[in-house]
Amino acid sequence: MGHWWHENIAEPGKLPLLLALAAFVLTFAITRTITRMIRAGKGPFRNITPGGVHIHHVVHGVVLCVVGGFGAVASGQHGVTAGVFAVIFGVGAGLVLDEFALILHLDDVYWTEEGRQSVEVVVLTASLVLLVLAGFSPLGVDDVTDEEQQGRLGLITTYVINFCFVLICLFKGKLRMAVLGTLVPFVALVGAIRLARPVSPWARRFYRHRHRARSRAMLRAYHHDVRWAGPRRKFQDLIGGAPDRVPLPPVGKS
Repeated sequence: MGHWWHENIAEPGKLPLLLALAAFVLTFAITRTITRMIRAGKGPFRNITPGGVHIHHVVHGVVLCVVGGFGAVASGQHGVTAGVFAVIFGVGAGLVLDEFALILHLDDVYWTEEGRQSVEVVVLTASLVLLVLAGFSPLGVDDVTDEEQQGRLGLITTYVINFCFVLICLFKGKLRMAVLGTLVPFVALVGAIRLARPVSPWARRFYRHRHRARSRAMLRAYHHDVRWAGPRRKFQDLIGGAPDRVPLPPVGKS
């Protein structure tokens, strides 16, 4: 275990990244626990509202990200200082991404359906950092041989091909596969080969006069959403809490 730790974490300088990830996940978990307690009216915690203004925790997160980010750049990859700033940055990132939906919509959507986007971004971010810790590099650069690394043409070709797969995934409306494909090129390749989402730019451009392809894309998207929408919502509710139920409008008499 000690040999593995030294070879894969300590020697490559990945300890600050591991500390940042641990702080990020722990901060998100603690923050969601506190906000759920505040929502239920339990415990000693309350919203911070000086002068009647609700101070969201994304504000504290931005400050910590700035301090931790600049401190990490200045301290390098090794030493106690690098670890401390990595933890500070991880805490700040956890607070910021916990309210990602608020930043995206510029509205307090924390406990709405739109607020689920924060949970999804946090899970995706943690997954990407775990892949980096596992040894994956952006656009599959680790897959090139020593001879290819010596030649610029082979390295550039690897970058371009894998980046094209990621772009095709994006144009096909497969955002999750595109993001994961930046570290695992095979995922981007699968997304690039499969049919596009029916509302994606790729479908609007290439399926416009291909009625059969458009019908297949709509049918596949429907079956995919039916199969995975429920489990994904349950997983998001388990991690971040279920959104508030919007009351149905009263039915008027005719």
